[in-house]
Order: sequence, then structure tokens, then C-alpha cells
Amino acid sequence: MKEVINAVGRRKTSVARVFLTPGKGSVTVNKRPVEEYFKDEYKRSEALKPLLLSGKQEDYDVKVNVRGGGISGQAGAISLAVARALVEIDDENRQLFRKDRLMTRDPRMVERKKYGQKKARKRFQFSKR
Repeated sequence: MKEVINAVGRRKTSVARVFLTPGKGSVTVNKRPVEEYFKDEYKRSEALKPLLLSGKQEDYDVKVNVRGGGISGQAGAISLAVARALVEIDDENRQLFRKDRLMTRDPRMVERKKYGQKKARKRFQFSKR
């Protein structure tokens, strides 16, 4: 087995690189503890959901480099990257993660703003006279 397993996950405009090493279960995101980076409990649990589902949160140290997007997109990107890394370690996890849609890259992106409009779909106020 390889000593360090790395994987990439993406969501919206966020890109997360995850490095899994056998260890005690410490999680660092951008050189900060996960509790400090994701203050919101929901985002933290969303990012580390694959570890909880597989029951491997005490077996691996997780080091994450994430950039781009916001907190929500970054949590989704980390989740996908961790799931991919765990599948690389043990292929049995694939079915478990597939069931909870953790192996699917979410294709939804922000729609671009069009010219002559306020936003992607919102228009300027119409005046007949």
C-alpha cells in the first residue's frame, strides 16, 4: 500500500487536494485545524462525511489544500476528494459512497451574466412609457 494517497475534488469553483496518510485522525485544512477553518458544524460534517461513513476517521491523517469559491463549495470539494482517496485505498467503499452520491462531481455552476441584464436572468425594470 502507498504511504500517501492523494486525490482531487471540485465543486463550483473550488478545487481541493487531499493527502491521506496513516495516522491518528487529525484533519488540517490549509495548514489550520478543521475546527478553525469550518466553524459551522454542518459544513465540517459535510466535508468529512466519507470518513464518517467508512468509519476510518481514526485511521488516517487528512491534509487538505483548498482554494477558490466559498465555504460551501470548498466543503463539497473536500468531500469528493476524500471519497476518491478512500476508494483508492479500498474499492469496497465505492458502493457505500455511490449510494450517498459522494462519488459524483456536482456539475452545477453559476450561470453567467448576460449583457443588457442585471444578472443572469434578472432584467432591468421595463417601462412602457
